[in-house]
Amino acid sequence: MELREAAAYIREGNTALGIELGSTRIKAVLTAPTYETIATGSFAWENKLQDGVWTYPLEEVWQGIAACYGQLAAEVRSRYHVDIERIGAIGVSAMMHGYLAFDKDGRLLVPFRTWRNAITEEAAAKLSKLFQFNIPQRWSIAHLYQAMLNDEPHVKDIASLTTLAGYVHEQLSGEHILGVGDASGMFPLTADGAYDKEKLSQFSVLVHDKGHSWQLEELLPAIRMAGESAGQLTAEGAKKLDPSGHLQAGALMAPPEGDAGTGMVSTNAVRPCTGNISVGTSAFSMNVLEKPLSTWHQDIDVVATPDGAPVAMVHVNNCSSDLNAWVELFREFADYLGTPVAPDELYKLLLVHTAKGDADAGGIVNYSCLSGENITRLASGRPLCVRTPHSHFNLPNFMLAQLYGAFAPLKIGMDILMREEKIRTDAMVAQGGLFRTPVIAQQVLANALNLPITVMDTASEGGPWGMAVLAWYTKLTQAGRQQTLADFLDEEVFKDAEGTTLMPEPAGVRGCEQFIARYRAALPVEQLATEKLADTEEA
Repeated sequence: MELREAAAYIREGNTALGIELGSTRIKAVLTAPTYETIATGSFAWENKLQDGVWTYPLEEVWQGIAACYGQLAAEVRSRYHVDIERIGAIGVSAMMHGYLAFDKDGRLLVPFRTWRNAITEEAAAKLSKLFQFNIPQRWSIAHLYQAMLNDEPHVKDIASLTTLAGYVHEQLSGEHILGVGDASGMFPLTADGAYDKEKLSQFSVLVHDKGHSWQLEELLPAIRMAGESAGQLTAEGAKKLDPSGHLQAGALMAPPEGDAGTGMVSTNAVRPCTGNISVGTSAFSMNVLEKPLSTWHQDIDVVATPDGAPVAMVHVNNCSSDLNAWVELFREFADYLGTPVAPDELYKLLLVHTAKGDADAGGIVNYSCLSGENITRLASGRPLCVRTPHSHFNLPNFMLAQLYGAFAPLKIGMDILMREEKIRTDAMVAQGGLFRTPVIAQQVLANALNLPITVMDTASEGGPWGMAVLAWYTKLTQAGRQQTLADFLDEEVFKDAEGTTLMPEPAGVRGCEQFIARYRAALPVEQLATEKLADTEEA
């Protein structure tokens, strides 16, 4: 795309903006009608453990969004010599689920409780049994019911519940709305994409004596499918997004989605029998179903694509954080030697040598748990590396154990789908920062899951780009286009897309199975570490 062409799109407001609030970065992507990226912005942030709850302050949400958008706008001004005054469509995405409860005046009643918290075990178990439907600990309804079980005084004052994406969207548009994918992690849905009325009634009966005057359906956001309008950017919203005042109100707002939904879009995985895997601080696989699961499973979430198709989701709280911490340690060591190494080069240097390791990581076992893990029933996290005196302890095996440990909870969950439910997946696309180092992590993941894994050239664009694509789909649909989301992605967005597919290696598959056997066997050691090794920040 030529600079002059991009500048014309910006001046005309013929653009779409995707914003995603991820675990470690807030990112924004401005795109052209060709779905190419015009400019980007980002803001680094970290969750904080406050009174035993993983949270982000809402003030930092807006500090981050403004900084992120400001960086994007500065890039536009520098590269294209124009200011952004109009945007055609905007979409907001964020970490899925969690708990944001507000009173009638819009005041946050308790700090934002993120997906990372494993503090709703009792509520999740009771609701799952009642509904005969898996309610994960991170879902909004689990947080609400746990607050009721804990007799938290704020419950009686709740006037609305939402997710992080829903909160930002409401502040920008004034609309209490969620996309169907994100809504499916607040409360179970029916096949037509509506909150399940039978389960709403069951919940009402369950909590009738808890001393509140509201009905749950009054608190939940309205649901919109991909392509439906979710309002317009207000003048107040434009000011929040762009405090400089250049951006005008009026942009069409797409239904806000969770990062799982944008991951499906950015990897073209919304048709039945397709799927994607997203790895980062957490990890999840999304498997679009061609038929319902035979039964409910504690480790499998049933959610929805942005256009409402059922999805079996394996979500794990921990993935690359421990690996990142070790790479940072090696970076410090390189600095002490007086030979600094750039981050991407350091990852490549450390990971490429895993090919020289033993297929089973030499008997080393690594638990990459910085927080609680639902798949392995850990209430809190203690990163742990364990080996026997005769393990082959060298750098290739150590780094391979790090990769295996990062993918282990995901593999345990995926084994349920593949071996018990016999689901069919024709295409599995992976995305995430680990795949910026070519081949290595992709091959390890293929071996771990015993599935072909594709990494697309667009995978580095990630969730905010996927949200921008959903914003374009909304804009085109509202203009009269009649095209399914899957067809739109196939025929327009990804028509010329390229990617690399790696097949499982038999030796690697066997080696990973041996690692997983040791990982499962030593889980009591990890559990004991969480019980005996206090974390002063959790105390």
